[in-house]
Amino acid sequence: MLETSRRLTRELQETICPKGHQSAPFWGFRTASSVLTLDCMRRLFSTFADGAPGAGLLLMRVATGSALLVRAASGLNTAPTVTAAVFHVLAAAVGILLLVGLWTPIAAALAALTAAWSAFTIPAEVGFYILLGTLGAALVLLGPGAWSIDARLFGWKRVEIRSQKRDDSGPV
Repeated sequence: MLETSRRLTRELQETICPKGHQSAPFWGFRTASSVLTLDCMRRLFSTFADGAPGAGLLLMRVATGSALLVRAASGLNTAPTVTAAVFHVLAAAVGILLLVGLWTPIAAALAALTAAWSAFTIPAEVGFYILLGTLGAALVLLGPGAWSIDARLFGWKRVEIRSQKRDDSGPV
C-alpha cells in the first residue's frame, strides 16, 4: 500500500509539476513521515491571511457589507418600485454575505457592480459609491481572510496517509 502511494505521488508530481521546477519554492511534493503535501497546486487564494492582514480584510468586509446593508435598508424604507426593491434586496443579501465572509469573491464582485450601478444612477453620491466599488474590487482580488466562513469551508487542509502496518505492542 505504501509503495502504491509513493508510485502515485511520483506520477502525479511528474504530471502536474514540470521537471525543472521540483526544487523551486512552491513547486513539487514533499513527503515527510508519510504525510503527502502538494505545493504545486494552489487554490483561488494562496492563503487565507490571518494576524494583522486578516484583521484588515475583516475590517474591509465589515465596512463594505455594513455600508451595503445601510444603503439597502434606507432604499427599502422609501416605498421603491419593484425593480428598485429587487436591487436593494440584492444589495442587502450581498452585504450579509460579505459580513459573514461566505462566497466572498462572488459577493465582492456583486458589491462592486452594484456600487458602479449606483454611481451612475445616483450622481449626488458618486464618491461614496466609487469608494464602495473599490473596496469590493479589492476584496475580489485579496480574498476573505482567515476570519471568514470561506476560510473554514475552503481553507487548506492537511491530509495524512498512514501506512497499513499496525504496531501490535500496546501503549508503553
